[in-house]
Amino acid sequence: MKYTLNAAVTVGAVVAALLAPTHAYAGARAATGQPAVVTTDNETPILYDDEAGGNASGDDPAIWVHPADSRKSLVIVTAKEGGLRVYDRGSRELQSLPATEAPRVDTAVGRYNNVDIAYGVSLAGRKVDVAVVSDRYNDQIRFFVIDSAGTAARTPLTEVTAADQSFLFNPDREAVDEEHTAYGLSIWQPRAGETYAVVTQEGATTIATARIVETGGKLGYTDIQRRTMPGTFPLPDGTTWVPCEEPGVLPQFEGVTVDQASGVLYAAQEDVGLWRLQLPLGSGGQPKLLDRVKDFGIHDVFDSETEECQPVDPNAKGYGGNLLSADAEGVDIYYGPGSTGYVLVSSQGDDTFAVYERQGANHALGSFQVKGVDGVDDINGSDGLAVTNRPVGDHRQGLLVTHDEPETGPDVDTDRDATNFSYVSWGSIARAMSLTVDTRAGNDPRFR
Repeated sequence: MKYTLNAAVTVGAVVAALLAPTHAYAGARAATGQPAVVTTDNETPILYDDEAGGNASGDDPAIWVHPADSRKSLVIVTAKEGGLRVYDRGSRELQSLPATEAPRVDTAVGRYNNVDIAYGVSLAGRKVDVAVVSDRYNDQIRFFVIDSAGTAARTPLTEVTAADQSFLFNPDREAVDEEHTAYGLSIWQPRAGETYAVVTQEGATTIATARIVETGGKLGYTDIQRRTMPGTFPLPDGTTWVPCEEPGVLPQFEGVTVDQASGVLYAAQEDVGLWRLQLPLGSGGQPKLLDRVKDFGIHDVFDSETEECQPVDPNAKGYGGNLLSADAEGVDIYYGPGSTGYVLVSSQGDDTFAVYERQGANHALGSFQVKGVDGVDDINGSDGLAVTNRPVGDHRQGLLVTHDEPETGPDVDTDRDATNFSYVSWGSIARAMSLTVDTRAGNDPRFR
């Protein structure tokens, strides 16, 4: 395996990123109106994070689009220690996969954090689509082949992870057990026959890429590259801002997505904001901070008794934007014609979703919130999200799937930690925010 650790982003580059009067930041500042409101009446069954519920805590979804019949498309989600769940276009559960031990000598039962789809991967002489999953407890990637029959398959997912894959961020099992391990994940397919996973590290500012390869009739990875992103930020008032975290924890990234046409990585640093970075790592050019969370630059201190961060000055204004309330979480792209389309980010702190232009300087366009109707609850505290411009069953104008926590409503046991996922029509979002609808397959390069 090849390991390369690129130098951290320089202080000078961070200063330039923070203080330059970019159009993207001006756009984010200007997008100050109230969030648009869209509705949903479609949500998955409740997951409970306790022993009776299999310690299932929903986190991140991915949408697999069937190549010929959109009614057979799948939604695949992570449930952490509860493994994976597979749903149909109407949010009915088709498969529940437990988080099993990884195929390795020094194995542990997995914790599946994030998931994305790789299309057309070579395996055993054929092309297959694969659900790619980050496993926190084993600091590695796991692979699950998707049955081409989709919803008609008896078992839509089957694991094909090769044995004894390298740890992504740690030197040995002892270090892995400290849990600064594989966290957020996205797939990058720059050209036919070449697939990479982009993975973030829990409790750190490191982002890694790994090339997915066939190994002994199964799937593994090689050529691990890493880059350390900023964890401290110089401010215009001459001070240096360090986002407040628990002791020993740095301001981590989770939500990531890659523009398959341009190779641009969009990465949400939870307590900082939204970055863009050109892939491959180390290819030149500095990362750019596109938008900041609202309390960016406000100095906090960690209270060990309450385990919460408190502002040093309750009246401090900071240098934040107007759209993202920490944590900035899930990120994905709605592809439009050419370089157009939208970057979506879940703003977990205020239960909204920020929308930015895909092209150019990524101008901010505003935000929306999702209200439940017909017995479905509002979306709260969204973590991961996935969006596609392709039709998915009755969602003829595209589909957004988003995590919801806590799940609420009359059928929820309020004494248990409840999560699930909601389906939102892209057409509803587009109407509410005057956005484009374009369902042509070629807009997302993976479907060409």
